[in-house]
Amino acid sequence: MATVPAVAANGVKIGMASQAYLESKAVKDARVLISDLCRQFYTLGWVSGTGGSITIKVHDDSIPKRHQLIVMSPSGVQKERMVPEDMYVLSPDGSILSQPSPKPYPHKPPKCSDCGPLFLKAYEMCNAGAVIHSHGIESCLVTMINPLSKEFRITHMEMIKGIKGHGYYDELVVPIIENTAYEFELTESLAKAAECYHYLFDAAIKLHQLGLDWSTPNHGPIRNVKGYLGNGASASIPVKAVADETHGIEPLLHCIVLDIEGTTTPISFVSDVLFPYARDNVGRHLSATYDTAETQDDIKLLRSQVQDDLDKGVVGAVPIPSDNAGKEEVVAALVANVEAMIRADRKTTALKQLQGRIWRTGFENGELEGVVFEDVPQALEKWHALGIKVYIYSSGSRLAQRLLFGNTSYGDLRKYLSGFFDTAVGNKKETHSYVEISESVGVDKPSEILFITDVYQEAVAAKAAGLEVMVSIRPGNGPLPENHGFKTIKSFSGI
Repeated sequence: MATVPAVAANGVKIGMASQAYLESKAVKDARVLISDLCRQFYTLGWVSGTGGSITIKVHDDSIPKRHQLIVMSPSGVQKERMVPEDMYVLSPDGSILSQPSPKPYPHKPPKCSDCGPLFLKAYEMCNAGAVIHSHGIESCLVTMINPLSKEFRITHMEMIKGIKGHGYYDELVVPIIENTAYEFELTESLAKAAECYHYLFDAAIKLHQLGLDWSTPNHGPIRNVKGYLGNGASASIPVKAVADETHGIEPLLHCIVLDIEGTTTPISFVSDVLFPYARDNVGRHLSATYDTAETQDDIKLLRSQVQDDLDKGVVGAVPIPSDNAGKEEVVAALVANVEAMIRADRKTTALKQLQGRIWRTGFENGELEGVVFEDVPQALEKWHALGIKVYIYSSGSRLAQRLLFGNTSYGDLRKYLSGFFDTAVGNKKETHSYVEISESVGVDKPSEILFITDVYQEAVAAKAAGLEVMVSIRPGNGPLPENHGFKTIKSFSGI
């Protein structure tokens, strides 16, 4: 009787399971599900003929997901004719534990998919419960709209919310990988691109057919001119500099990146409103949400940050007791550390993430309203109309940024913004952070980006990365060094 490795819930191998497990209900259910999905995807046009493949982990609550068996559809079998008995069963490391029996002529001998290494890499990277390799034409067509592009970008589409870590207002970026003669050769490239979404690809194609730009928040018209290819066929050629019909201005910039404090928003709003609100409400917030997964994640980050601060002798850091000490003692220690971080104007991810959660409550219940300088809404609208993408880069979390611009006295300004960057890309006073942003926003050269900030050190770092830089002079901003060498502005209307 054949045997297969088995593991307990703690991941420890406990010996060999009998053939009975391969014939268990859990394995049979996975086989049936794959055959049903293959037919469904064939009907939807996501796979055709023998193309594509589906794998699913065998769901068993007694076994950790990383140790669960994998059921995989075979290669060379038409998807609309797939049956449960056609499936392969693999161990977590890809060893074949069960394979389909050969069918009589003219059927081909069974063959495991060449995509196997790709699937295993996806399971390893994403802790996935299933991996689907589709052959939908949309994923090919969308890369042909701009053949030189290395990334597919889309924003402000409903289905973006279905992708982990993304919301409606976020920009989804999917790297485009050059094809190879053999699919298994793509395994290493997969480490940079693990998700492919038919709805968004199809939506981008349809928007392009309508002459609309899927990569901008309001999906406005694509501004282009008609040209001709060498064979006489017509083509749409994007225009990089489009004249403003009113003023004759030709914007040469691809996008603008804005700081918040002292640039779009008075420093006093952050220092006198947002920071005190977070400080005054941190205890209430932690106590009210203590048992939620979100707050437990915040506490975990804070514990790590505080321990690092204690090891470095940072002033104001106090030990946080273990959970066994009780909720009240833990919260009291957390509050003490958070208050010290706020006083020192720390830019740590742990603090900024927690502040964002607290501010979210304030904005939702009407206790807070986002403040921007009066010239900001008009400038955002103008740049948006010119096709210039605008991004925000702040030490505040992306959540905090979206809350501020989504809840102003001028209404929701997020419709003019293409994305948000926080310190996850790096410290704002370090050059590599701006290099990372340049590579993320899809420009050919860093000089196509204008960065506006009130902080001299940030301006220096951005300039070193090749960005165009202006320094914002607003009421309440700190002084600049003499002979700083940067162009200054007092209002966005001067750009």
